[in-house]
Amino acid sequence: MLQGGLLPEFSPAVLRETDNIHEAARASTPQVRDLRGLLWFSIDNDDSRDLDQLSAAEILPDDNMRVLVAIADVDAIVKKATAIDGHASTNTTSVYTAAGTFPMLPEKLSTDLTSLGEGQERLAVVADMTVAGDGNLITSDIYRATVMNKAKLAYNSVAAWLDGTGAPLPQLSTVEGLGENIRLQDRIAKVMRTNRQAHGALHLDTLEARPVYEGEELVDMSPDLRNRAKDLIEDFMVAANGVSARYLEAKGLPSLRRVLKTPERWGRIVQLASGFNYKLPATADAVALDAFLKSRSAADPERFADLSLSVIKLLGSGEYVLEIPGQPVQGHFALAVRDYTHSTAPNRRFPDLVTQRLLKAAIASGPAPYSNTELSALADHCTVQENNAKKVERRVQKSAAALLLAHRIGQRFGGVVTGASDKGTWVRISGPTAEGKLVRGFEGLDVGDHATVQLLHTDVAKGFIDFAKVS
Repeated sequence: MLQGGLLPEFSPAVLRETDNIHEAARASTPQVRDLRGLLWFSIDNDDSRDLDQLSAAEILPDDNMRVLVAIADVDAIVKKATAIDGHASTNTTSVYTAAGTFPMLPEKLSTDLTSLGEGQERLAVVADMTVAGDGNLITSDIYRATVMNKAKLAYNSVAAWLDGTGAPLPQLSTVEGLGENIRLQDRIAKVMRTNRQAHGALHLDTLEARPVYEGEELVDMSPDLRNRAKDLIEDFMVAANGVSARYLEAKGLPSLRRVLKTPERWGRIVQLASGFNYKLPATADAVALDAFLKSRSAADPERFADLSLSVIKLLGSGEYVLEIPGQPVQGHFALAVRDYTHSTAPNRRFPDLVTQRLLKAAIASGPAPYSNTELSALADHCTVQENNAKKVERRVQKSAAALLLAHRIGQRFGGVVTGASDKGTWVRISGPTAEGKLVRGFEGLDVGDHATVQLLHTDVAKGFIDFAKVS
């Protein structure tokens, strides 16, 4: 972390400020609406305590649907230019590793006083959306409110219940109407997703590895599979982020946009598709790419994650940029949206906290709390630090995988090439999910190619896993 310009520990000044914070923020103005009575709930990982968002939904009298996404008002406690804010603006993100989490904010805040914990009254910034039956957004608004989380739910158990393969959720018997609201939100998310995909939002399904422990012992790096509950939250967050971007533009305020440019390696994506006898156009086309991805997902679901990962690598990385109202906007290629910012995770990402401060200024019809020069510098810094954090996460993940593979030297695995450049060629295997360098037999391989590889060497301290291609 230190090599990447990230602070692994909080300074004494940050700890002193944190010690002087004793309670959650309360509404101090009549403009903050009281929405505690709505059926809010959260869905996150089983072990998550830094809860950034809640959602609620209802059917309107005209059969349109209303979706509300409440985002934790972190700015109500973490003020600009404080020591806590300084640490957050340096790291710009929480760093999640197999060995532990390095939070962007002190846990007294992120997992308690600024977290939307179950049964707790909390301030929030709400994205209020009216959605038509076909998934089109009709109207939207942003405002401040007091909310209360009625049920803390987890992705896997909610998804299993929705699919009819899991036990009833314990909260269904204690929170009236919860089951109906979950199903309603699932239905709304589906039509919103279908609408986005019709405009070219990409159907991707990667296998992110999560550490599995038995007591204190690491026993596996297993794939963290997508499911209906994760899709539900993702669809609502994409919508809320779009609403936030357009709200700031309409109010004449600048914003930190999250963009993904048209892929430079589109030619390799076309080549990958041709290997499946599928013809993509010569110029980048998100709608055509999504049609190809859907066809492969249906034809070969077991290997679709490998294809997804290859496409993601070839699409390139997202970045933050300054958007000034009235100037051209780059948009997000993979999501097929023009207006997109990060606003829904202010406990975990600094760009979201910056966006929250801009939104609160817009709600109050006040000036932007950051100059354009500040925002431009923050956009560059947040992009760099996000990449540095990912490097740390990958490095520790490779060390964890090297630990698990240390006794399997000489074994063979099926793999998919995830990177190919002058710096080297990398391949990902499963069982455990791990990525290593192909040190022999990499000639002629490119991202997306499949190969049988043999494990040659591991170095836990350095996170090295070396493979050779075998016939």
